[in-house]
Amino acid sequence: MTELELKYGCNPNQTPARVFMEDGGALPLTVLNGRPGYINLLDALNSWQLVRELKRALGLSAAASFKHVSPTSAAVGLPLPDDLKRACFADDIEGLDDSPLACAYARARGTDRLSSFGDWAALSDVCDAATARVLKREVSDGVIAPGYEPEALEILKEKRGGGYNILRIDPDYEPAERERKQVFGVTFEQRRNDLAIGPELLQNIVTANKTLPASAARDLLVSLVTLKYTQSNSVCYAFDGQAIGVGAGQQSRIHCTRLAGTKADTWFLRRSEKVLALPFLPDIRRPERDNAVDGYINQNEEDVCADGVWQRYFSRRPEPLTAEERAACLAAADGVALGSDAFFPFSDNIERARRSGVRYVAQPGGSVRDADVIACCDRYGMVMAMTGARLFHH
Repeated sequence: MTELELKYGCNPNQTPARVFMEDGGALPLTVLNGRPGYINLLDALNSWQLVRELKRALGLSAAASFKHVSPTSAAVGLPLPDDLKRACFADDIEGLDDSPLACAYARARGTDRLSSFGDWAALSDVCDAATARVLKREVSDGVIAPGYEPEALEILKEKRGGGYNILRIDPDYEPAERERKQVFGVTFEQRRNDLAIGPELLQNIVTANKTLPASAARDLLVSLVTLKYTQSNSVCYAFDGQAIGVGAGQQSRIHCTRLAGTKADTWFLRRSEKVLALPFLPDIRRPERDNAVDGYINQNEEDVCADGVWQRYFSRRPEPLTAEERAACLAAADGVALGSDAFFPFSDNIERARRSGVRYVAQPGGSVRDADVIACCDRYGMVMAMTGARLFHH
């Protein structure tokens, strides 16, 4: 297949639309099911690069959950502790513990459940039945993988009334060194970002504390690879082999750090026993449950504990999460890794990161205030590596 006609582009008024190879060659994609759209394919190609690179960097199965050309999360295939299985609502998935790929996607999908609603999934390995079972129960637009086991393919073809988008990509495909795109009729050309992210980027540790455990190095690499495929400006918090907070596309870096930190805090709070024990109605749908959990934790638009409201979600009225309980849970968070796609211009980013348990930092460096940022890290005993590699993505 040399081209794929699309229903429309980014918006319904943008027709005609298609994807094709400029050199007239065959597309590296095969549509096994469904009819992917323009944004679906942008998510598919960006997310595939992320999981492919994450597996190359760490040698572990990897998965990502993508929305609007940025990851909600990415993760590698480490086993899930029992509380994390419950927080991700994956504790009843048959075969989860035996499939690193299913563990990776359960982590990625379960990190930021509001943002991952209607996601595009990317898998580094051939999709097995356990991973397909995780995918089947979630609201998702499609999936890309290098292949599918027959049982997995049949499971996924049942989604969305048989219209679920399933793409297979050639795992050996490598794009040309130079890439082009048009904006307002003007063609841009650059060398594609083929910078390989690996442990060598973490060698220049500039803080007084230079002890970087292997688990922290792994998490810093997870954050950096995630950032490479996140719309800039971007900051990523990572812990236990997964991105737990992504702040994407913000004009100010402190806003990235705050946004990602709030998501990381929510991830930790979702694992607290009081949240895990919320008495949901047995027939509540997954999206409504996810919204209720977020409302319970963050006490935002809707007070889910209020009379007349809680009855829509719970079998009995839950006790609100108190400020003291929130503080105690977040105080226990420690050992979080933080990556930034460009330098920190002020130490306020470090101050905010510390509140979410950050102990390890990786950033390019190069700010006129690098010394202030290093001093702030030293004040809290953090470890910071300056990678020298900016990771802007637009």
